[in-house]
Amino acid sequence: MHVTGTVPPSAPAPQETPAAPVPTESPAGSSTERPAGDLAGSAGRHARRFGLPVATALVMGNIIGGGIFLLPASVAPYGTVSLIAFAALTVGAIALALVFGRLAERDPRTGGPYVYAREAFGDFAGFLAAWAYWITTWVSNAALAVAAVGYLDVLVPVNGHRWTACLAALALQWLPALANFAGTRYVGAVQIVSTVLKFVPLLLVAVGGLFFFDPRNLGPFHSGGGSALGAVSASAAILLFSYLGVESAAVSAGEVRNARRNVGRATVIGTAGAALVYLLGTLSVFGTVAHDRLVTSTAPFTDAVNAMFGGAWGGWAVAVAALVSMTGCLNGWTLLSAQTPYAAARDGLFPAAFARRRRGVPTVGVGVTVVLASLLTVYNYASGSGKVFQTLVLVTTFTATVPYLLATAAQLFHLVSGRGERVDRARLVRDGVIAAVATAFSLWLVAGAGYAAVYQGVLFLFAGVVVYAVLAARRQRTV
Repeated sequence: MHVTGTVPPSAPAPQETPAAPVPTESPAGSSTERPAGDLAGSAGRHARRFGLPVATALVMGNIIGGGIFLLPASVAPYGTVSLIAFAALTVGAIALALVFGRLAERDPRTGGPYVYAREAFGDFAGFLAAWAYWITTWVSNAALAVAAVGYLDVLVPVNGHRWTACLAALALQWLPALANFAGTRYVGAVQIVSTVLKFVPLLLVAVGGLFFFDPRNLGPFHSGGGSALGAVSASAAILLFSYLGVESAAVSAGEVRNARRNVGRATVIGTAGAALVYLLGTLSVFGTVAHDRLVTSTAPFTDAVNAMFGGAWGGWAVAVAALVSMTGCLNGWTLLSAQTPYAAARDGLFPAAFARRRRGVPTVGVGVTVVLASLLTVYNYASGSGKVFQTLVLVTTFTATVPYLLATAAQLFHLVSGRGERVDRARLVRDGVIAAVATAFSLWLVAGAGYAAVYQGVLFLFAGVVVYAVLAARRQRTV
């Protein structure tokens, strides 16, 4: 899994007037009315809602993390046919983004896929979406911090000793957590700064590299054995997980101003922007670094900068960019890791402590998440082997698809059920096609995770079933 994707507000904004109540079905079929907006936000100078620019930065920052700096070398062995896989995946990711936008129009509450799954299919489906997404976020945070240490080592030697590297990884996790504890105002500020700093070097290579583009560096269209279609599928399996994060604005919808409009726009713009950077960056590296060298490169963007301008300063520049990128990812994913449990806790489907908020941030959720990620990080370094850790990361690529599939299924449910109040009939055919493409994309993600990851990911989900049983029994006793 490319642990990629990672969040941002500036001027004070008054609390949005709650929109019309949205009816939601309980498992027993009874209807309750809940406000379309998120009611539990903490007002104050430290808690501010995100506007469209911040929501877009949240999506782009969460999608684009450290993986972009290795992607060109990862797919180079398959040849330029891998660019076709990029294009196909981009279509699927944008379809999923459009589905999230349509769902957020109907129900712009914090929680994203959890809210959509629960509203369509009841408490158990909602819990599975929340549980799977929560696992994805805190395991990914640990992986991202460990990966960031590799880039930090280029600037400050820390990898020479196991526990020095471990402390560095822990610091990289706790600094974004502290920004989250300070309130959404500071989360937004960190995300805006990190997104801007991240994209300067990326755009330098993605756009500047086109001026140094040499077709002779591209190598064969399809290198290696097998069919071209097989090469597309194989490279797609590597690229699939670079698009995780398209749901970011939907998950934090309760913190977005005018969420019914801005969540969809931010999701589509952010996903399209990330895809453009991915595609241009990979194409530029392909055209500036000789193919035989790129296949064995461990720092393709560094090699591209050195080929463009000469010298060896590219390693430092890319290391700084990667470190900023990953810190921004951690900042955003830390917030998202608490938002879905917060929404579930408000409905009694997660422990009540997860529903506590201060300064617009679910502080208990942030704290529990960063502690679990820290424990996993310590275990990774204590074991002396990254194999167990890498296996857990692959599991998150499966767990991330559970809320995706449930969300797209919720959209299909609304379209097919004929519920007029939930469907825009003028857009019925278009929405149906988009939902079908998004469903295929989500299933492709499952296939790309691999048999072992799916097997172990199901065990994680089954552990959640036990948690759900206990919580459901407690709710029953209070009725």
